[in-house]
Amino acid sequence: MDAPDPSAAPDATPARSPHDLAPWAVQPGETRGRLYPEDAGGGRSPYQRDRDRIIHSTAFRRLQYKTQVFVFHEGDAFRTRLTHSIEVAQIARSLARQLHLDEDLAEALALAHDLGHPPFGHAGEEALNGVMRAWGGYDHNAQSLKAVTLLEHRYAGFDGLNLTWETLEGLAKHNGPLRRPPPYIAEYSARHDLELHCHASAEAQAAAIADDIAYNNHDLDDGLRAGLFTLEEVCHLPLIAMARDQAMAAIPADAPPDRVAGEIIRRVINLMIMDVVEEARRRIAALRPKSVADIRNAPQPVVFFSDRMRALNQETRDFLFGRMYRHWRVNRTALKSKRALQVMFSLLHGQPDMLPPLWAKRAGEPGSPSAARTVCDWLAGMTDRFALEEHRRLTDPNIPG
Repeated sequence: MDAPDPSAAPDATPARSPHDLAPWAVQPGETRGRLYPEDAGGGRSPYQRDRDRIIHSTAFRRLQYKTQVFVFHEGDAFRTRLTHSIEVAQIARSLARQLHLDEDLAEALALAHDLGHPPFGHAGEEALNGVMRAWGGYDHNAQSLKAVTLLEHRYAGFDGLNLTWETLEGLAKHNGPLRRPPPYIAEYSARHDLELHCHASAEAQAAAIADDIAYNNHDLDDGLRAGLFTLEEVCHLPLIAMARDQAMAAIPADAPPDRVAGEIIRRVINLMIMDVVEEARRRIAALRPKSVADIRNAPQPVVFFSDRMRALNQETRDFLFGRMYRHWRVNRTALKSKRALQVMFSLLHGQPDMLPPLWAKRAGEPGSPSAARTVCDWLAGMTDRFALEEHRRLTDPNIPG
């Protein structure tokens, strides 16, 4: 029999029916519905339908060739936005199950949370935010909402995926209330009020904290694989040291370093999940919510790290920032990637007739705000591979357009 995976939920209870949900969970039978009314899907809850639509979307498929830190051609063992999103969904479901929340909504939000990321990871986002500064900048959360409400063209009756209000709310504000929402979120909420002044549901909070758990640990894993730092250096971090002590007590003394690293990272994930569950239960007990409205109107999120875990996690973040995100090899790739997007934006904004016909029609006049937004959307939807190919087509006279 295989040993249990420490990164999974400590209790292995089966998926819960709506009757097992906590009173403060989102109740599938009480959804606020969709912007464009539709018949209920036979045999599926509204949030199962949302999850399925996300998985079948073009934006989701493109995550396969969008990177976390490394550009796609640097190695097939590194995380992409797709594998990261799947890992976040697993953690989100684990949290939701233990807290008696709607697992399907938490999973849908986890799978959709990175749909708005452009090619080349954070370097791509910095590049687009810079070129779009005069038109409100670029925000990947806003772009995720835009992808599922406007840019996807899979249905005859509407643009986007026509997801439920609860899923859209979670995408827009899973990190908390939005006092100064990005332009597109404000624009969309004006016609489909997402109540930006308050917190999102506990399911959205579970997806958001699952992203934090997955992000740091999987970047540690990728950084070790890439040789940017050693296991000995990582184990100086207090949280990693705790997990190492657990791992070394359970594995053979002669286990090879790559397996030791895997065992440590699994245990770090488990430590973080257990901390969030315990802290969420403590906050819920103090708040004594009776409905999801009480969660939304609470003074702070209910699904979050304890103060101690937040401090330990910040040390890991600081280590990764200095040793991975600002590593000279990563800096080189980031600089080239940013320049490629900046050059393409400048060329296409000034001459949008070089865009594919439907995009060129939407762009309108050269140099206009409409052209800027259209070119930004076009670039943001690209994969790393397509962006590099398109840059060559636009700048190399020897390559046919």
